[in-house]
Amino acid sequence: MNYEAFFTGHLDRLRDEGRYRVFAELERIVGAFPRARFHREGGPAKDVTVWCSNDYLAMGQHPVVLDAMQSAIGAQGSGAGGTRNISGTNTFHTALEQELAALHRKDAALIFTSGYVANETTLQTLGALLPGCELYSDAFNHASMIAGIRHSGAVRKIFRHNDLHHLEELLAAADPSTPKIVAFESVYSMDGDVAPIGDICDLAHRYGALTYLDEVHAVGMYGDRGAGVAERDDVLDKVDIVQGTLAKAFGVVGGYIASSAATVDFIRSCGSGFIFTTSLPPAIAAAAAASIRYVSSHPELRVRHQERAATLKRRLAAAGLPVMPSATHIVPVSVGDATLCKQASDLLMDRHDIYVQPINYPTVPRGTERLRLTPTPLHTDEHMAYLVSALQDVWQTLGLGRRAAAE
Repeated sequence: MNYEAFFTGHLDRLRDEGRYRVFAELERIVGAFPRARFHREGGPAKDVTVWCSNDYLAMGQHPVVLDAMQSAIGAQGSGAGGTRNISGTNTFHTALEQELAALHRKDAALIFTSGYVANETTLQTLGALLPGCELYSDAFNHASMIAGIRHSGAVRKIFRHNDLHHLEELLAAADPSTPKIVAFESVYSMDGDVAPIGDICDLAHRYGALTYLDEVHAVGMYGDRGAGVAERDDVLDKVDIVQGTLAKAFGVVGGYIASSAATVDFIRSCGSGFIFTTSLPPAIAAAAAASIRYVSSHPELRVRHQERAATLKRRLAAAGLPVMPSATHIVPVSVGDATLCKQASDLLMDRHDIYVQPINYPTVPRGTERLRLTPTPLHTDEHMAYLVSALQDVWQTLGLGRRAAAE
């Protein structure tokens, strides 16, 4: 086989479909967020405004987080020295897991190198080792959840997105004695909608299933202490296993689960994605713990964040731009074509110094391509006014669809 020809041909097809991924080279500037410096090949660097970061609360530059990281590096160095099975559990790992368990009001927590690894490892381990396990997955679940479920080799059943009736049909048809897990997310990051967590948990438990909730796009941003939508909806106790990230609202990197002591110890002891992966650097764990403590104790961050998202949605709608319905901080603007979506992103950068990545298939279904905006507490009214004006210019240039302004 001509491997190079195969690779090249596949990449050419991605380009023809407008789905070839181009990564902008950005230099983050401490104290200047959401401004960053864009480095382009063959041209001078320029300052741009970032509108699509998952650093939702701008904690990636917060002095509390930076001080904790720098202090930990000075005290313990850069790396963890290997897996925890080889190098031991660092004191900062222990402290972070205690913070996470307390945040979600669970017995224990376990940290991973990323949210993807946390999802894949946990679901794969549970599905493979629970005898005859069946995994029930929301149709819109993240790729990491899908990968874990597939790799487990367990029977998997997909229920229509947030559809309780369909989920019950599937559960009711199963053997009552079969181990079952219902896996779903709280905030679905491309549409910005929210799962009925309490109702799904009640239904799952009625049929003897464990509940597995991905709160990646919610931790830090919802609930009195930032424990996520489950805390906001007062259903923390109904969730058997919660999975989250340290890389979005908490501004660092890494993923985790929190659950009962036995469940966490089971994954720690049997999950190959944990056992055979070098653990997070101590400084990362220290920074994450500091961020969690700060975010949990400053609810005004969440208030400001929600206000900024609501304000942007109103401004986009008033300008006649096709902002999609969203119950959360995610602000998607519909384009509906992969090539046009990429062109819109390029025009925003080239003409207006605004960085927004196009969201195309397979991240979203074909025909639903969009720009996904994520306002933060540091995006000002001036930033929003400029963004709306820039989007209007791009929409006019490309002849994109608009809708009547809200009454």
